[in-house]
Amino acid sequence: MLEINAGIVCDIIQKIRVFQAKESVTFPVEGPPEFSEDNDWLQTLASHRDDLSYLDAKKTIENLEPDQQIMLVALMYLGREDYSIDEWETALETARNNWTTHTANYLLSRPLAADYLEGGLAQLGRSCEEMR
Repeated sequence: MLEINAGIVCDIIQKIRVFQAKESVTFPVEGPPEFSEDNDWLQTLASHRDDLSYLDAKKTIENLEPDQQIMLVALMYLGREDYSIDEWETALETARNNWTTHTANYLLSRPLAADYLEGGLAQLGRSCEEMR
């Protein structure tokens, strides 16, 4: 079911937390979950273009294959409770249909992305604790 290594997901979760833990990272009110050019990610990330923790997290996500990026977004949907575990295939389909080359920025602009990814892993019976 999970076609991305849980260790990779946990590494990304940690990188997102490091970036978002900075005091200067602020988020506007959440918009629609779709990946669209009019979402708030540009505004959210505009002041962080030179931030090393942002660049590290972004590069890690961008280096994934598109199918792995899609899996990350579907995990976020699952952890955010947009879909139940029984709707996993639908979550994947939605993520696949909305995939763009901006997945890293989309994930990094979600204030609770790390928690949602961790929650999605938990629903699939995986844990970052088991990776440590």
